[in-house]
Amino acid sequence: MRTRSHPISDHADKPVIWTVAISRLSDLFRDITLEFDERASIEPIPFGFEEAVRHIRERLETERCDAVIAAGSNAAYLKSRLSLPVVIAKASGFDVMQALARARKITSRIGMITYQETMPELSEFQETFGLQILQRTYATEEDARAQINEMKAAGIRAIVGAGLITDLAEEAGLAGVFVYSSASIRQAFEDALEIARFTHLESGRARANPLAEALRAKHGLNDLRGESEAMQRVRQAIVLFAKSPATVLIQGETGTGKELVAQAIHRESQRARQPFVAINCGAVAESLLESELFGYEEGAFTGSRRGGHAGLFEAANRGTLFLDEIGEMPLQLQTRLLRVLEEREVVRVGGTRPVPVNVRIICATHCDLDQRVRDGRFRADLFYRLAVLRVTVPPLRERREDLVALAEWGLKNALASLGARPHANLHAELSACAWLLEAYAWPGNVRELRNLMERLALFLAAEPLQALSPGFIASIAPELAAPAQAAMPMRTITPPKQPTQAGESLEQVLARFDGNREAAAKHLGISRTTLWRKLNRDA
Repeated sequence: MRTRSHPISDHADKPVIWTVAISRLSDLFRDITLEFDERASIEPIPFGFEEAVRHIRERLETERCDAVIAAGSNAAYLKSRLSLPVVIAKASGFDVMQALARARKITSRIGMITYQETMPELSEFQETFGLQILQRTYATEEDARAQINEMKAAGIRAIVGAGLITDLAEEAGLAGVFVYSSASIRQAFEDALEIARFTHLESGRARANPLAEALRAKHGLNDLRGESEAMQRVRQAIVLFAKSPATVLIQGETGTGKELVAQAIHRESQRARQPFVAINCGAVAESLLESELFGYEEGAFTGSRRGGHAGLFEAANRGTLFLDEIGEMPLQLQTRLLRVLEEREVVRVGGTRPVPVNVRIICATHCDLDQRVRDGRFRADLFYRLAVLRVTVPPLRERREDLVALAEWGLKNALASLGARPHANLHAELSACAWLLEAYAWPGNVRELRNLMERLALFLAAEPLQALSPGFIASIAPELAAPAQAAMPMRTITPPKQPTQAGESLEQVLARFDGNREAAAKHLGISRTTLWRKLNRDA
């Protein structure tokens, strides 16, 4: 139900912001709204997820909105389905510490559930303050409910999280500790106002260029997942390189996420609100690549467009141009590219008038450019001009400690896209399959892992009661077994030994499943009662 209506012609002098919340966050939004009443027209939308998307899309047909404010999984859902800016309210580190302090007054057994990714920095916080914090992530409401039930079974009595998490925790009979503070929500409102002002400045330009929305980087630093030392170095390089206007060379095997790195550098830089334009130099014919990059004048060749055509350098002006597979660029075009980098201007094909451009170049390659320079297939002067800053994205086989977390994230998202509910003990089940995942070489890297998770999701959605065991995964993906044994003789795929009646072995299994006796018993093929008897007998 609408509370009031704002025709497009109204409120031209004030930004229009809508807040979306369905939990206790709506009360915090309402309180902060009063502080911004003079600076913006702010309206609450009391819906969430698909219902909110339908409501907003319907209203945008006749009304204006400059930005939407939401939080958690609701914000991520809206951001992926709406064309207007969605500002995600985020809890600060101080918010988290305060929430944990409140939870500590209730119990020493604390759980924290966050949307899609954990907070690795909490491990140091636990050691400093002597807390036991069990972290879990969720992708859907059903997934969140399952994680809460698992935590309850593990003895957790207080759960820290966003509104959805605290509501579900209290529904399950646990204490829900809300993580957001007024200061964090106030910052989200300030961010929304800044975006609204920028939207007004760019509105005329955006109407003249319908491709503006398509020329945006869709991925940021948080999309580069993994807590291995190698990935932490990559993220540190991104933050550092974003501060510089220098060219960047990204190296890495196919499927490692080189374009994600390029987009993250753009998103972290001062050019974040300007175009991000990408082209694969190896996927376009040489005759077309030149006109795509540099543009052409009318009559430059048969079939050329009347009035000519601006190239990607001009489209990326003031922003970033990402040249993927730069090693495949023909030598003739390498010469033209070098001139653009040196002169900061481009001349269209068939033209003579130089067009000034202000573009940052980020390029990527899976090949050895140093060797191509030695072979005479790549210009040495261009190589040194492009490789001012260099970062290498590690292959998946060199960061195997990230495999389970990446697999869990990919599988949860694949199941969510199918409308299926993840297993309650999905993390434990995947951890038990870690030896199988780690033994494989992953030649397709993260892209191959993501594709496998989509394949698994189809089978799990069709058979909801199917356990996610190593045998089941191997039956769906036989490539994980035989090739890995042949290619990696030192990492022979051998299932972990089934524990005997020795107390140490049972404790190891329990530790692997984070103390979840039901999951451990299921893995051992015995009942919880039998496991309880064995533990008590060996105690």
